[in-house]
Amino acid sequence: MTLTTIDLKPRVGTEFKCDLDTLLSGRVAAELRDLLAQRGVIIARGIRMNDEQQRAFTRTLGDLRLGTVRKEGEEGLMKVTFDTKENPEYAEFFPGTFFWHMDGTYEEIPPFATVLTPRVLAPSGGQTEFANNYAAYEDLPEMEKAFLEKLQVVHTMTAAIMPAVPDATDEQVMRWRSYPARSHPLVWHHRSGRKSLVLSTSASHVVGMHPAESHALLQRLMLWATQPQYVYRHSWQMDDLLIWNNTGTMHRVLPYDVSCGRRLHRFTLNGEEPVSGVS
Repeated sequence: MTLTTIDLKPRVGTEFKCDLDTLLSGRVAAELRDLLAQRGVIIARGIRMNDEQQRAFTRTLGDLRLGTVRKEGEEGLMKVTFDTKENPEYAEFFPGTFFWHMDGTYEEIPPFATVLTPRVLAPSGGQTEFANNYAAYEDLPEMEKAFLEKLQVVHTMTAAIMPAVPDATDEQVMRWRSYPARSHPLVWHHRSGRKSLVLSTSASHVVGMHPAESHALLQRLMLWATQPQYVYRHSWQMDDLLIWNNTGTMHRVLPYDVSCGRRLHRFTLNGEEPVSGVS
């Protein structure tokens, strides 16, 4: 079966159609990677994958991030849920997923992409939105592009989580502060030659800029990058297969009852290039 595609919005999001055997074979992996680079997020409906198949498919696209292996058969698997029995290591960090973010901004080389499938859906809410940071950069005025390319931004775990947990305990704040702060260029010069904004709620401040000016700039850019023309909202169905390009796309989940047991299974690809700016 060949790969067929339908663009969901002009600037972001594409649905692709393919059968499971072809996906697992890796024959369309290069095409899917090209789509990810161009469209930010790609989706197939009606693809029923178990964890083993999802892991194998993810490996056709790149280098699988193994992370913490809790038990045999779960290599590379993260269960995206607030249920601490299903995800004892990371559930406490998930309040931050309700805000626009990139994953791994505290790393020198952020993850390349993530493959996501649903296991339990919320009765209402819980849609996931994706914003194309390539397109948002490309539409900026040329003078502003030149200004932004000179800036460095510090990213911290505290900045990423604090808006979601305003009543955090001292212990929680200390745990967030144990993650390294990382300075990245505000504009990522990708090896492909394209450029994208490196935006996320993890952005603490612009280096060398007055805090008030820094806050105003980052807030303005976030509003710019999340305009409707740059955003695709995904309403989940069982047997969805969704992949997003973390290096040029932000994402967030819309509010839902976190006690409902909503659970997505996620496999992530290691990053392939550091965040590079002007030389």
